[in-house]
Order: sequence, then structure tokens, then C-alpha cells
Amino acid sequence: MEPDLIRVVDAHYTYDADSDRPIPALRGVSLQVRRGERLAIIGRNGSGKSTLAKCLNGLLLPTQGDALVKGMSTRDAEAAQRIRATVGLVLQNPDNQFVATTVEEEAAFGPENLGIPRAELRARVDAALRQTGLWQQRDRNLQHLSAGEKARLAVAGMLAMQPECLVLDESTAMLDPGARRELLDVVRALHAKGLTVVSITHFMAEAAEAERVIALDGGRIALEGTPREVFAQEAVLDRLGLGLPAAAGIARGLRRRGWTGPESILHTDELVLALAPAEARPT
Repeated sequence: MEPDLIRVVDAHYTYDADSDRPIPALRGVSLQVRRGERLAIIGRNGSGKSTLAKCLNGLLLPTQGDALVKGMSTRDAEAAQRIRATVGLVLQNPDNQFVATTVEEEAAFGPENLGIPRAELRARVDAALRQTGLWQQRDRNLQHLSAGEKARLAVAGMLAMQPECLVLDESTAMLDPGARRELLDVVRALHAKGLTVVSITHFMAEAAEAERVIALDGGRIALEGTPREVFAQEAVLDRLGLGLPAAAGIARGLRRRGWTGPESILHTDELVLALAPAEARPT
């Protein structure tokens, strides 16, 4: 058994590679996605994040190098269906991947194409809609869904295929704060149950929740480590055009004004605790 669920080996990807103006998007990326982990991939626009996301399940094939899912190369056409059932990709705009009319039909589309028997298909769809909070909406037309409901439906469609990994390509980018929070609650619950999650995001607070963070720059890996390791490198992040999670940014601003709080603050609850009077802190 492969120790890593996904391995990317020296992957390059160039758009319009055969044209007079090729556009390099990935330049020798190598990484592993470990079973059960929550990985965040960050980077400014044009860094290669979305290209990498599409390489993880074979939607794009590296122009050089390889991407392996459970040891299967995404270049192997015979393995394509198994790879895409293993790694579910949710795009930034769910409308780009919807094909059905109602919520229930959309959630059923993927597993139905896999030839799942009717009784199991029914059970999978019901479970996916309940996990994403859409069971009560199952008969609604997709045109009547909010942006947040569409994002959760895109996740439900992937869950009904019972993937081992869920890749979210900027899936929270178009959502208002409430809808973003609802989607992230779903993602947290799925990860807590053992699902591997890869989040491509430009929200640093979202990345701070991951177990590991990779920062891309110009199609290459510029930083990799735990959130505390990555977000401690403020000078490098500034050079990459990346910010800090809100709590870490506030703490940095306070320290510049003479505050002597801890350097390692990353989350809001840590900032609140550090700012609380000594007598109010738990012992």
C-alpha cells in the first residue's frame, strides 16, 4: 500500500505548450498528500494553485513529471475513473460542474455514472445530503439555491462517490462570511471522520486550521510546514505577497507598538487569551 495517498513528482505544467507563447504554471513541484491529513495550499494569483489542484485528480496531466494516486499515474487512461472516484475535486464556481436540475439528481450523478446499484446509490445520496445540510433541499431546483448551498451541493456530489480525498479549489472564495462558515463546518466534520482534505485557498485563517501548509510562488514550492512554521516566516510571506491570519496580523501590529505578547499567536482564541488580564486567564 502506498504510504501517501497522492504523490506529485517533479510536476511541470505549461498552458499552450505548443504555441508561440507558452505559459508555465508549475515548475517542478513535488509533494505528498498523506492519508487523513488536512493540507492547505496558498499562494497569490498566478502562483499555480488551481493548476496543481486539477493535477491531483487527473483533470490536468503534467506536461512533465507525474502525479500518482494510490500508486496509479494520472497518465494511465484506464485508471482515470478510479482516480477521480478516489480524489474528488470541487471547483471555485460550482455551476461549472453541475449537470442536473435538482439537488438530489446532482448528488446522484457521479455515483450513478459509476454504476452503483440502486439501493446503495440511494443510501449514498441520502448520507451526502445529510452531511452537507441539504437533505431538506433535495427536491429544489439548482437555480433556486444560494451560493453557499451550491458550494455544499458540489461537496455532496463528491461525497456520494465516497472519495478518500476531497480537494477544494478556492471553494470558499465566492461566498459571504456566513456561507463560508457553513461550508468550513462541513469540511471540519468530514476531516474529523478521517477524510483527507486539500484546501486551495487565499484565506489565511482557513489555511491556519490545516495540519500542514504549502505556499506556492511562480509555480514552485516556496514554503512548507505546519501553520505555525509557515506563518512565523513573515518576511518570506511579505515577499510572496501573502498575509497572515487575522489574529496573527493583529498580534504583529500590537508587537510593533510595544506589546510583549507571545510570537506564536495564530488563532483568535490565542489572541484573546494573551490580551486578557492575568487574573482572568485560566490556571
